[in-house]
Amino acid sequence: MKQFFFILSLVLIISCKQEVTNPDFLIGKWKRINNEGSKETFEIWNQNFNGIGYSLQEKDTVFKEILSIVEFKGNKYLQVTGVNQNPTLFEMTELTKNSFTCTNPSNEFPKVISYWLEGKQLKAKVANDDFAIDFVFDKIK
Repeated sequence: MKQFFFILSLVLIISCKQEVTNPDFLIGKWKRINNEGSKETFEIWNQNFNGIGYSLQEKDTVFKEILSIVEFKGNKYLQVTGVNQNPTLFEMTELTKNSFTCTNPSNEFPKVISYWLEGKQLKAKVANDDFAIDFVFDKIK
């Protein structure tokens, strides 16, 4: 009888574990606070996990990319459009409540893109084997 209750308890604990399916922490408007020079960089993500990243130099847009979390053949990807001629897919290899990591080993730079929430700041890193760029964002209203 004790084994029955132990197994039942174990099944209940496992079934109650909530699986993280989307990076909800991304949603919102974010402004980069660790820019170099006079550029201002922003990322805006909506509830459908579509986003835009852009940088302004004075009032001119000097960089723009379209970002989307997409699903293909049962796997999630971060799709980046506007940087290369064709969209680039980064496979989501890790997803938690407050972070995710995506990889594309065949892309020259970056090969790895990571996002995570640290306190109230959104942090990101794009990297390959030799070089990395860190991003720190504050949420704006």
